[in-house]
Amino acid sequence: MVDKNKVNELVSQLRMAVPQEVRRAEEMLSRKDDIMSSAVSEAHQARQQLEQDFRTRLSEHELGRKAEEMLREAEMTARRMVDQAEREAESRRNQADAYALRTLRDLERELASATGSVRKGIDALAGSTLAASAGSNIPSPNDFAPNPEDERATADYGRFR
Repeated sequence: MVDKNKVNELVSQLRMAVPQEVRRAEEMLSRKDDIMSSAVSEAHQARQQLEQDFRTRLSEHELGRKAEEMLREAEMTARRMVDQAEREAESRRNQADAYALRTLRDLERELASATGSVRKGIDALAGSTLAASAGSNIPSPNDFAPNPEDERATADYGRFR
């Protein structure tokens, strides 16, 4: 059998121990609530920080994208400006070449006209000189004919036009 005194003593100890265990359990529960509250608060703060980091990175990415877009636009604008400047320079070169060609052709005509006038003057003077002094040592018009070397120089000039 069981000793009744021992059982009563054990029951008495249990009655005293149970409230202590209950208090410990309540303390654990209250600490658990504090720990949970603290964890929830920390999780909430971490989430806010992550959201802020995300917004910052998104903003930085957006700024980077905008900067890249602005750079592309600036490069395109610069390319268009260079192309336009090259076209204008080519046009001005062509206009200058055309002007120089017109001027040289006008000069050539004037020189040809002047050469013709000089030739007529030489021929006229040579003819009148011959008539005035027939038989004297006065040169004949053939003496005033173009020199073959001069004709070669004129031909060379024509090749380089």
